[in-house]
Amino acid sequence: MNIYIALNEMLEYIEENLENKIEYSKLAQFLGTNEAMLQKLFSILCNISLSEYIRKRRLSKAGIDLLHGQEKIIDIALKYQYDNATSFSRAFEKFYGVKPSQIRKEPIGLKVFSKIHFDEREEDNENIEYSIIDREEMILYGKKVETTISDIRVDAPTFCKEMGRIYGDFQYGMTEYIQRFGEDKCYFWVLYNKYIEGLKTYEIPASKWISIRVNSQDAKDIQKAIKNFYTNFIPSCEYKIRELPELEYYHDDITDFLVPIEL
Repeated sequence: MNIYIALNEMLEYIEENLENKIEYSKLAQFLGTNEAMLQKLFSILCNISLSEYIRKRRLSKAGIDLLHGQEKIIDIALKYQYDNATSFSRAFEKFYGVKPSQIRKEPIGLKVFSKIHFDEREEDNENIEYSIIDREEMILYGKKVETTISDIRVDAPTFCKEMGRIYGDFQYGMTEYIQRFGEDKCYFWVLYNKYIEGLKTYEIPASKWISIRVNSQDAKDIQKAIKNFYTNFIPSCEYKIRELPELEYYHDDITDFLVPIEL
């Protein structure tokens, strides 16, 4: 399976249905996966959440409709799946910097969030070596920083350095989604395997894990390995991924990327 062909087919389906309700279960079928895995895969490859991508594409189309058409604002709001004119106006102003009602009175240069398209000739064919490990329940202690899927590549390494400076070497990193399909926000946790006063307790239940070893603790190397895992391993994965956050386990100058599974 060339995942980039499947993604382009899914993106074309989104484009054709911006005026309709888009079911994530339908989108997941293009990749042969579930909704949770679809969201993770899309955000890793596109550096934006799927919900945010759809929202920005709809607002891009709505701006063109307002500028060149005669439809009422409420009709355009409903057309692009907003419940009312107020919520549409709020989202529109956040995206464009002006209210919808100003577009026709004072025409401005509209910005467009372009449709994503993947080069279908691109294939990452790196082999993935992994092991299956068992871990008992873990009680970890740490802090989190609020970030977004598009900013986490910068925010996470910065937060790691800050936490290391204050509390010393840590053992785990973890991304926690705030609302999987609703918004772009997420948390990045830095976690320790021993109690430290002032840090919050985080319990991770016992599980089996896919363990991918990265011979580095550099953020770019870890991100590359995670991308490779989702683009090459997941499409043919025979394991069921559990609804638990993945972990990055740092030790001995290496990183183990841990994905919870059910056998």
